[in-house]
Amino acid sequence: MTSQKVEFAGSTQAKLAGVLELPEHRRAQAYAVFAHCFTCGKNSLAAVRISRALAERGIATLRFDFTGLGDSEGELGNAGFAANVADLVAAVHWLDATHGQPTLLVGHSLGGTAALLAAHQLTKVKAVCTIGAPSTANHVLQHLMVNRPVGDTTLTATIGGRTFPIWPSFIEELRRADEGGVSAGPGQAQLVLHSSQDAVVAPEEGWRLFDAADPRTRSFVNLEGADHLLSQAADAAYAADLIAAWGARYLFDSAARKDDAPVDLRDGEVWIGEHDHVFWRAMRAGAHHLDADEPLGVGGGARGPTPYDLLLMALGACTSMTLRRYALRKGYALSDVQVRLEHERIHAQDCAECGDREGKVERITRVLQLHGPLSQEQRADLVRIADRCPVHRTLENQPLIVTRLAHDD
Repeated sequence: MTSQKVEFAGSTQAKLAGVLELPEHRRAQAYAVFAHCFTCGKNSLAAVRISRALAERGIATLRFDFTGLGDSEGELGNAGFAANVADLVAAVHWLDATHGQPTLLVGHSLGGTAALLAAHQLTKVKAVCTIGAPSTANHVLQHLMVNRPVGDTTLTATIGGRTFPIWPSFIEELRRADEGGVSAGPGQAQLVLHSSQDAVVAPEEGWRLFDAADPRTRSFVNLEGADHLLSQAADAAYAADLIAAWGARYLFDSAARKDDAPVDLRDGEVWIGEHDHVFWRAMRAGAHHLDADEPLGVGGGARGPTPYDLLLMALGACTSMTLRRYALRKGYALSDVQVRLEHERIHAQDCAECGDREGKVERITRVLQLHGPLSQEQRADLVRIADRCPVHRTLENQPLIVTRLAHDD
């Protein structure tokens, strides 16, 4: 993940400051814009953690300060909520012009309400996610503690112990906000994330957003145990995982999420297709679905086991099954069996088990954990039987692999 500081013109032409989080060592599969909570800023815990987590999952994400907040120019109290919505639209247009078309909006708290309203002006946005968002902009008035006048035209408001200048027009704008609830635009998927323990924006607000959304493309997930600000790293990571997994269906183009497994797979036959044009792969065996990928450090997205992980899993699963069936047949008191495996390439001279082999060799180390009141003789017998696992035998027998083109090629 790579962070880039950026600047662009907002809705009032004030210079807005942002950070673009990009996937490291690979191209972005999709682009998103994150709208922070009211008065929070681009560097809030939720904004930083979720944006970076999305970037690690292949979704480049722009987080920025609204007008009058953080490092952005302008006055918060004078800008108004409508300016926040317009700033979000400006951010999407800037990202489209400079890097790629954003197809996802993520909004935290009042930023989520702004994202839903902005989505109606952004027809290329495919999905909108709100996190702890109120169903109307007017909801924020409940948290404004308006203080003594400053001059003739402005007030000060205290939110979370911080004081901000607020123009009366800003408050009137919130009071005029739609009381019927807001939703994403036509054809745009909507994910509502809300914690049942949110003490700032009541969970009922999230359900109102869900009720207002299109029934065909709406989803709701309870962020159980999280606070409003997602101050725990685990909660922010969980939210990012949910957004990335849910968004993959809508954000990545058809080539990037190709999943056209044949319907005529025979018993014992598997199929592998492409989710993207890098490492992410779809795999099918009968009715069973699984993904494979490579780690982030080599350009993958870490969305599934690596091919070697799968190879070790196959050997380990077969070993465990073989031991269990043998123990049952022999009446051994094996209460639990676990298998740990590791693959490595080593020099033959460093390998005590390699005999007269030379050069680099492939070694798989298999460690058995056998639990239960077993005698030493029974344990030794189970270790011997592990080598009779069918997958073990297949690997040792150097199977013949035949490759050909499909008939339609």
